[in-house]
Amino acid sequence: MMKLLYTGIRVRDLERSITFYRKVMGMRVSRRGKMRHGGIWVELKSPGSPQRLELNWYPPDSRFHTAYRKGEELDHLAFRVTDVDRAFRDLVANGARPEVAPFQESRYAFAFVSDPDGIWIELLGRATH
Repeated sequence: MMKLLYTGIRVRDLERSITFYRKVMGMRVSRRGKMRHGGIWVELKSPGSPQRLELNWYPPDSRFHTAYRKGEELDHLAFRVTDVDRAFRDLVANGARPEVAPFQESRYAFAFVSDPDGIWIELLGRATH
């Protein structure tokens, strides 16, 4: 079973974006962290809504950094799954394009596939070991 968890967008200037979503949109920062490759993510929530927005900033030397073009800010959709390895295999077998094979960071397991238009889909679950 997969459950849509949050939407991640790429940002050019992380602090500028945090300020915008806090002051203009009324959202609050709920979590933040650093990615293994040096990127930074910040999760925001609106009062009274379970939905989350993740801002992602990638440094120029990261393999995930690309030149920005208007309309390419959508970074990924995240789905919570119970078994990341199995979900990755099943989705690829059914036509999803593999992007990043399953891996673990801290207490979580991750993998990425993409849809026919190239939109990345994150699979997120608890690490098994």
